[in-house]
Parts: sequence; structure tokens; C-alpha cells
Amino acid sequence: MRSAFGVETVRAAERELMARLPEGALMQRAAAGLAAACAELMGRVYGRRVVLLVGSGDNGGDALYAGARLARRGAGVTAVLLSPERTHPGGLAALRRAGGSVHSAQDDEGDTAVERAIRSADLVVDGIVGIGGKGGLRPDAAPLAELAESSCAAVVAVDLPSGVEADTGEVRGAAVRADLTVTFGTHKPGLLIDPAREYAGSVRLVDIGLSLPDEAEAEALQHADVAALLPAPGAESDKYRRGVVGIAAGSSRYPGAAVLAVAGALRGGAGAVRYVGPAGDAVIARFPETLVSDQGPKRAGRVQAWVVGPGAGDDVQSVAEVLAQDVPVLVDADGLRLADRDLVRARKAPTLMTPHAGEAAALLGVSRESVEAARLQSVRELSERYGATVLLKGSTTLVASPGGGPVRVNATGTSWLATAGSGDVLSGLAGSLLASGLSALDAGSVAAYLHGLAGRFAADGAPVGAHDVSESIRRAWRDVMS
Repeated sequence: MRSAFGVETVRAAERELMARLPEGALMQRAAAGLAAACAELMGRVYGRRVVLLVGSGDNGGDALYAGARLARRGAGVTAVLLSPERTHPGGLAALRRAGGSVHSAQDDEGDTAVERAIRSADLVVDGIVGIGGKGGLRPDAAPLAELAESSCAAVVAVDLPSGVEADTGEVRGAAVRADLTVTFGTHKPGLLIDPAREYAGSVRLVDIGLSLPDEAEAEALQHADVAALLPAPGAESDKYRRGVVGIAAGSSRYPGAAVLAVAGALRGGAGAVRYVGPAGDAVIARFPETLVSDQGPKRAGRVQAWVVGPGAGDDVQSVAEVLAQDVPVLVDADGLRLADRDLVRARKAPTLMTPHAGEAAALLGVSRESVEAARLQSVRELSERYGATVLLKGSTTLVASPGGGPVRVNATGTSWLATAGSGDVLSGLAGSLLASGLSALDAGSVAAYLHGLAGRFAADGAPVGAHDVSESIRRAWRDVMS
């Protein structure tokens, strides 16, 4: 499990550790890890040209001490100081002793030299702003970030790319785009959640000895975590003990949504799938093992969980019948629009809602752009408003439970998953995991992980259809369990 902690939690842990260490020891730990990561990225240190973008905080000190280490190994290191009078004095002295040169970003004469240094650099280290930065880069720093991005240099961010917000993953202005972010002690939510995640590049975690709480602000499952949660039949299992998932989906206009939701459900670990809706013939033609009914959800027979909404059109009655049942329910697509909020909030059994950004925006009464810019806030707000677990689909899928707790961030996926029907497969898969006995949080998180992994396998760098994704779920499952 990759855990991420917010700024105040990290700072409290740093203060506690610094009280037990000699002065400056914690910064030296960070600088050593940063220098090692930079050296590894460059491959060779001697003769390389390194530019440090140095702000007034501890991130600037980390960059200066790391730059001194690289200079002692033969790199040509230049520091560009954004606030010369507030630069970390120990770090600056160390760089100068190691033979590094210094420019002020505020000097008119230095502008040409600074630009020349960045454009000819092999590596640019971003130590402009620390994890407490808000609202994007200041006007004097933004041109440096632009120069670094347009240069041929690799860009390494110290702890977090300057200009992105550590706690939320929001980017509210100009920001550094890094090829590598070297973060200290723990991940920060902004390193896991878009849009900030996109600015971070690859992330390398350097352990500096922080003692952190048991419960994180955000967490990302890894293979071992998913493997531990996946249902596995025992010697005494039968199809009913493994769980039966009901699928109320599809319409005369969208029969394919029903087929794809059933496809996902059949590969999700439940023992049987019951389908209810007008697309029964299409479902049976593709998946003859499905139990089909045309009597509506209320008369479909016993299930351990329901999926309702994909391609359902205006079938309000089916949505209401499903929500009235005392079993876990997943609501997706048209079901999100048709579900009565008070009815959802009144449910005793778990509810899992799976909107994309546009659907979440409609439920929250805001623009899609607002949701995409503040994904963490949006998923939490929607979860509290409906009293349901919410899986917000997107470039980073988030899963939040009502009442708080860590938000799960999905680390798998590919942009090729942005294709018609992909969400229907995900709904069926997650519904099957619900029927197998997983909690709404675990079912949503595990389904998103497998779905993203299946998307990668199916696409393999080329366009992919939703049916291809469903066919690759078994490969993803085996990969996780291997």
C-alpha cells in the first residue's frame, strides 16, 4: 500500500524527528537522497551541467546541499536564487565551498546568464516552493519553470513540483513539470491525484525516518493488497455461496451496455449473474451462462448485490426497485441521474456510485471543469451528500467512503480506457466483487485496479474496445495473483 499524508501531518512528524536529531541532520538525509536520485537519473555525474532553482524555504536548502554533493563529484552546478536575501545560508555556503556558481533571478544582468544556464543544462532541480505552496508559481518563478520545460534538461522536483498543491492535487496556476519527483518521508496526496500527478513525472520516495499515523489521507493499492482482497472459491463453494450478482441494465437503444456489464460481472468472482432488462436476447447470445429474467428486479430471484443503471435510459422503476432491496447496490450511468438522493441516503445496505466527471458535476450542480480541477474535494463531497461510497472515474480514479477515512487512488490504467462501454465493464466487475462479499470501498478499489490493468494489457499501446478490456480481466487477475 502506498500511503499519502497531508502537509500538517508531515510537518508534525518532521518536527518530532528534528527534536531528536542534531541540527541540520534531517535536511542532510533529504539532500543525500536527492543527490543520489539525480546522479542515477543522469547516469554520469562528472562533467554534467546542473542548474538549481532555489526558493526561500527548506526545499531550496535541500536543493543546495544536493547540488554541493553533485559538485564535489565533478558536476558543474549553478544555483539560481529567487530570493537571495532569504536563501538557506548553510546550503548556499556548502554549494560555494564545493565550487558551485550562483546567480540571482532578480538581477537584470543575470537574466541572460540564467537563461543560458538553463538551456544548456543536463539537469534542472526544482527547489522553488515547498509542500506548503498554494495557488501556482509567483510571476518571478513562472518564467524559470517555462524555461526548464522548454529546455532539453531532465527536471527533478524536490518533494513536490513547485506550483501544485500537496494536499489536494490541484493546480491553480503555473507549475513546474518534472520528469522525476524525489519526495521525502511519505507520498503527498498531490503526487497521486490528477491534475497534480501529471506534473510529478515518476516519483521516488526517500525514507528519512518519519513516524506517521496509521491512517493516511490517501492510499493506493498495489498488487499484494489486491491479491489479499480477491475472492477465491474454497473446496465447499458452489455458485450460490460464491455470490450472485444482479444486473439491471440496458435498453432497446443501448443493449450493448447490458452485454458489457454482464461481461465484467462474469469475470469478477461471483458464482452467477442474473440479468434483468430488455436486452436479454443479446445477453444470452453472448453469454449463455447468464440467468435471464424479464420480471423486473423485484422478482428476479435472490442476489447478494445489484448493479443498476448502465444504458438504462429512463427506467426509473428498475432503479427504485433495486435501491429498495437490502443488499449492496452499485449505481452507474443513467442510474445516477434517476436515483433519488433521499432514497440512497436512507439505505441501510452499502451503496457504491460510479460517476465520471460529467456525471459527478451534474449531481453536485457544478461544471465538469470544476470536478476535474478538484477531484479529491469532489469525490468527498459527493460521498457525504449521498451517504454512499463514490468511485469517481477518470485519469486517476478515486474511491471515497462516507464519514471520511483514506481516499483510495487507483494507480493502474491507460488513456485508451477512455472508450465507449469501458465504464459498463467496470460496473459489472465491481458489482460481482460486491456480491462476493467485499465492502463497497474494497470492491470499487479492486475493480478499478483490475480494470485499469486489464486496459493496459488489452491496449498494449494501441486503441482498444470495451469488450477487449473485459476479455483481459482474467489476465489482470492472474498477474495480480502471480
